[in-house]
Amino acid sequence: MNKADLIELVANKTGTSKRQSEECLDLAISAITKSVAKGEKVTLVGFGTFQRRERRARKGRDPRTGTEINIPAKKVPAFSAGKQFKDAVNKR
Repeated sequence: MNKADLIELVANKTGTSKRQSEECLDLAISAITKSVAKGEKVTLVGFGTFQRRERRARKGRDPRTGTEINIPAKKVPAFSAGKQFKDAVNKR
């Protein structure tokens, strides 16, 4: 499923237009993105938690030359699935 499929599904289930569904989805994604970028945790009960994690600086190797390189510290987005989501995925 891609974004267009999700928009169509939401539009059909809610009886709204695809444009309205797309605006709602875009607003939700934007709100989650901005909150996580600020370092806030976003929890959607039953679905999961979005948060920002920090990676430490570390040493690595250039695969082409084998020389050691420094990989700088950075912040990355992370998602942890909630119990209901995990249960739905593992349902047989």
